[in-house]
Amino acid sequence: MAKTKVLTITIQNQPGAFATIAKALGIAKVNILAVSGTAQGAAGTVHLVTEDAKRAKKTLDEAKLAYQETAAEQQELANKPGALAQHLEKLAAKGVNLGSIHATAVKGGKKAVVVYTVEVPAKTGEAQATAPSA
Repeated sequence: MAKTKVLTITIQNQPGAFATIAKALGIAKVNILAVSGTAQGAAGTVHLVTEDAKRAKKTLDEAKLAYQETAAEQQELANKPGALAQHLEKLAAKGVNLGSIHATAVKGGKKAVVVYTVEVPAKTGEAQATAPSA
């Protein structure tokens, strides 16, 4: 299992908004491995997984594009029915709660890749308050 990063960028919901980001990364020779995006109203959100997160962040910084960085895991799976379900069941058995997931495979290819972030449970108070003694 390899460590990677998911970069999340908020953009304007308008033609070419993501094309601008993709072009900047392409010029910087940053290969995009996975992308997902949604639009709601006037804004959109793009989640990127790249081959070189450090170079991607430098490129986004130079373009003055704000982003959030989230640690993620990348796993190669067999490209066959049920492989993703088996992997997700193993994670669930370990108590892993996914924050996001991106998967890709090429038709006829032997391998698929899944990238996921893990939600970290909120910490509870370490010490319980006790009533003062009378």
